[in-house]
Amino acid sequence: MLYQGSCHCQAVKFEVEAPEVIDADYCNCSICRKSGYLHLIVPASRFRLVSGLYDLTTYTFNTGIAKHTFCKHCGVKPFYTPRSNPDGVDVNVHCLDVPSQNVNITHFDGQNWEKHAHTLAHKSKDM
Repeated sequence: MLYQGSCHCQAVKFEVEAPEVIDADYCNCSICRKSGYLHLIVPASRFRLVSGLYDLTTYTFNTGIAKHTFCKHCGVKPFYTPRSNPDGVDVNVHCLDVPSQNVNITHFDGQNWEKHAHTLAHKSKDM
């Protein structure tokens, strides 16, 4: 399915191709927990930024590999480049304009990221 999404003010709009039943990850690391992020990691080829490139700002920390992108206007993080899958895109399921009625949520222990990151590596690969 092709989903449309956006930040709160809709300056940033995107499309993502994902299954009708979405497999999402809830991470308990500090940034995900505090921002309420629900992860849908896809190959970069299944994501398209429709508008708002210049409305985004980027935040990095720790290793600097993850590129956390936020709307400069409303502060919402609709997607980012994850450290676990730098070849993919991680979409915030909460930012889909019409959320899937079927979302399977898996809990990911991001507080112990180094120990569990390998379990996410397959998500950015085209199948």
